[in-house]
Amino acid sequence: MARQHPIVRPVKLYGGPKIDAHTHIGDFGSWANLACDPGDLLRSMRLYGVERSALFYTDNDLVKRAVEEHPKKLAGFVWPDPRRSDARKLVRKALTDWGFKGVKLHPLIHAFLPNDDSVYPIMEEARVANVPVLIHSGHPPFSLPWSIGELAENFKDVEIVMLHMGHGHGVYIKAAIDTARRYDNIYLETSGMPMQTKIKEAVEILGDERVMYGSDFPFHDPAVEIARITASGLSKAQLEKVFYSNAKRLLRI
Repeated sequence: MARQHPIVRPVKLYGGPKIDAHTHIGDFGSWANLACDPGDLLRSMRLYGVERSALFYTDNDLVKRAVEEHPKKLAGFVWPDPRRSDARKLVRKALTDWGFKGVKLHPLIHAFLPNDDSVYPIMEEARVANVPVLIHSGHPPFSLPWSIGELAENFKDVEIVMLHMGHGHGVYIKAAIDTARRYDNIYLETSGMPMQTKIKEAVEILGDERVMYGSDFPFHDPAVEIARITASGLSKAQLEKVFYSNAKRLLRI
């Protein structure tokens, strides 16, 4: 028998401290028709009580400058295209010379499968640097949870954050939770995933240390993302972990 829906109740946004595991700056034209700069992001952070944000964009130099200007607020994550011959060099430089905190991969944008051989050198760099790898999930054919699970199987000592935890498709959301249950090195990030009940389900199945808040700014409004987690029915202690301490520990920010 399916579980009953939680009792309908007014939702007040969680007011405790937050770390945002998923933000961008830059120009996202074409389909998105969005653009934002560090000032836009910092204003949003102040508005919603976010202490620090994980930041990435395909123009890694832009992220580097933003982090240098706001080191106490922004933490850089390098975003390579694994198909490029200089991808490994870029990742190593960002992690060693720039002080970036991890790696962001987007299989859909760059058209590769997460477990492709081209990804392995980047995973090796993450392993050596002992940093997490954040991977977009939820869109066929390149970014489905099962494929991310194959990568986690081959790199069990690298922590992987499945961004969007399957995104907007119920089958992929379930697959994200099921895949993370099989692989202890997979963590879930909540942005853009529409079902608040699945956030609580993920915490119940995986434990309250393997789910974390992200807004996907500027693509999603943090108010919506915060409200969804707040409405999930987690306890106060669990909300603190999801909104703050899990990302602080795993992302080293």
